[in-house]
Amino acid sequence: MRNVIVQAILSTRPRCNWGQVLCIMLVCWVITPANAGSATERLNSFFEQVTSMRADFSQTIVSKTHSDAEQSKGTLIMQRPGRFRWDYVEPYEQQIIADGKKLWIYDIEMEQVIVKPLDLVLGNTPAALLSGNVAVTDKFIVKKVPTKIDNNALFWLELLPKDKEAGFQQLLLAFSGNELKIMELTDAFERVTRISFSNIQRNPDIDDFIFQFKVPPGVDVIDEVGGQ
Repeated sequence: MRNVIVQAILSTRPRCNWGQVLCIMLVCWVITPANAGSATERLNSFFEQVTSMRADFSQTIVSKTHSDAEQSKGTLIMQRPGRFRWDYVEPYEQQIIADGKKLWIYDIEMEQVIVKPLDLVLGNTPAALLSGNVAVTDKFIVKKVPTKIDNNALFWLELLPKDKEAGFQQLLLAFSGNELKIMELTDAFERVTRISFSNIQRNPDIDDFIFQFKVPPGVDVIDEVGGQ
């Protein structure tokens, strides 16, 4: 049963698509600025100016048939390099926390936390392609896309993975000025994960303890880190 749960968390889960969330987050938090170009200048500005971020988010996952949309929301804190915290508050309380070395996935209702080496998680997701210190244009074709009707005030960029085995088809990023507002990823099965940000704070001071996880009493721990 536990192996089934682990597999679900790292791929597609009814409550939260952790694989998609990790991929989206790491695309924007691991890749480095590229050489200047009309379609990459906005990306470069974001990477150069933002080293930490705090925001509220709303997330929607829609299947190819646009049925049974999954919606959730919560708060997000990120800090380079490799530290992040997603706190889901609706419809279920869940947490995904990384301190740069370990990843904790905590399901509050199930009273269960899974601990994994962060580099191993990267090896099992499309985000593994982005784990090195390489320019975004080494891994993606970057294009400016026409303004979407529903967000005509935003500047949209399309990132297409050069690797055909990347596990996702497309990533869209929407900016308002130099502020990242929306991330939208389409996976290999044409499921779309959209994350919209609000109440954004750029480069806030963040205490280290924010990215530390203390196991609550009575919570079942699945530790896949071992002696690492």
